[in-house]
Amino acid sequence: MDEPAATSIPHSASNAPSLELLSRTQPHIFINPLKKIDEGQDVSTFLISKAYGDIMTFLLQLNRAMFPLYNQDVSTSGKKRVQTWDVDCQAIEYSETVRNLRHLLEELDQIIDEVPPDPGPRRFGNASFKKWYQTVEERTSGLLKSRLSKSTLQYPHDSDVTAESELSSYFLGSFGSSQRLDYGSGHELSFLAFLGCIWKLGGFTSSSEHPHPGNDERAIVLGLIVPYLTLIRRLILTYTLEPAGSHGVWGLDDHSFIPYIFGSAQYGPAISPSDQRPIEGSRPNAPDPADVAKISAVERQRHQNMYFGAIGFIHDVKKGPFWEHSPMLYDISGIRTGWGKINKGMIKMYNAEVLSKFPVVQHFPFGSLFSFDQDPNAKPPPTSIHAANQPVRDGFGSSSAEKVAAPRESPQLGTPAPWASRATSVPGVEAVTAAPRASRGPPIPGPSVGTAAPWARGRTAMINPGDGAAAPLARKGTPSSAAESETAAPWASSQPAAASAALSPTRFPQSGARPPPPPAGRPIPPEAAGDDAAAQSMPPPTRAPWTKPP
Repeated sequence: MDEPAATSIPHSASNAPSLELLSRTQPHIFINPLKKIDEGQDVSTFLISKAYGDIMTFLLQLNRAMFPLYNQDVSTSGKKRVQTWDVDCQAIEYSETVRNLRHLLEELDQIIDEVPPDPGPRRFGNASFKKWYQTVEERTSGLLKSRLSKSTLQYPHDSDVTAESELSSYFLGSFGSSQRLDYGSGHELSFLAFLGCIWKLGGFTSSSEHPHPGNDERAIVLGLIVPYLTLIRRLILTYTLEPAGSHGVWGLDDHSFIPYIFGSAQYGPAISPSDQRPIEGSRPNAPDPADVAKISAVERQRHQNMYFGAIGFIHDVKKGPFWEHSPMLYDISGIRTGWGKINKGMIKMYNAEVLSKFPVVQHFPFGSLFSFDQDPNAKPPPTSIHAANQPVRDGFGSSSAEKVAAPRESPQLGTPAPWASRATSVPGVEAVTAAPRASRGPPIPGPSVGTAAPWARGRTAMINPGDGAAAPLARKGTPSSAAESETAAPWASSQPAAASAALSPTRFPQSGARPPPPPAGRPIPPEAAGDDAAAQSMPPPTRAPWTKPP
């Protein structure tokens, strides 16, 4: 598709910060996006990068546009009218780019029909998803060229790499992993970056004025992100995609996060274009947050609101009490200060649980539009227990450069391991390596027939291999002859046993008689109670901080 380059600036929701467009006055140097986050320490670098700043700016820009807006018209009663932005809102105008990208998502949905899932139950994803992904990968260039303007794909550049290369990388990363057969919030982040790249390239610019500021942002959320989530949910159900990096029941959602941000903004209090983002309150007639646990209420709201749409998908795939399979969402439903407070908390949680977590952002690629270079205006991220416990590649403490420059040598057979203290020799077995826990001591003789176990007490009989007669074994520590002394285990105690009477076979040594319990009403002394007293002194199990008191 070819159209003239747009020159107007997109209408932001207010004077709040918005994602900057690239300048067309000079060519841009595009870069093939590459993976930069290889270990936990790289996450801290990412949090002060230009990419992180652009992602958060774009997310907050879209989020603010989804809050209800006061109309400039005043009703006959003198009250300000409120314009809400439900999923099926007719007051939003879609640009040509948005309409074309909606058709692109429809084409991806049709490919699912072309690649049906393999028959038969499967626990860890359906292999046909690899075929679907491969088909999309083969058609990506044609899909983008047919649905995006030439001015966007062939943005003025001063390198061999074009804007299409960067767009393709984020586009293909938006639909899950064909190797792991999973989908998670990291893939959702890639789609957000794909839309951010088009925004930076001027692909969402409007050619006409709109009465409501923020129309372009709302068109992105309701016109593209909503159908994208619909496509993703069909992929998950069709190919049984696994959650990627999920925390199980202790996570917010197995697959998505941003519908909870934009959905809570839809129910937030109304604002004017000059207002800051509200942190408390709700719009008139907004449902109670506790309704997420009521299936009937969810069914009424899921097609109007993104938050309830995500909750509805959870009810579709999970059975049982809501508080049991989604305890975090259930806890959030108890907030009484309104949807504005929930929206604020969701943004904080997205920053902490998505953008600051190594398992989520480790596969995010960085190019020129979302650069890994440090933002000169960024402040160092605050120290937290999450940042201090990021994973590393191995446990040897070496840096990334040392791991690449000095790979480990392959161990040779018969060579002691470098951490081995001292090898112990066993007759008939060739020493190879010693375990790190091997103790230094005398060689252990090979086992012989008739050895006594260290806990053996009484005399037992064994069959003499020579004549088949039963020969009595001496108790440990008191050999009756030289032949019998050789049968004792090397770790057997040399302490002589009592010669008066044979001990009855028992596994544990006899201890002193336990004192009788005290009379009723008297406490048990700690020295007599032993472990029982410790058990009685332990506090009861504490209640989880997110559970409600009974």
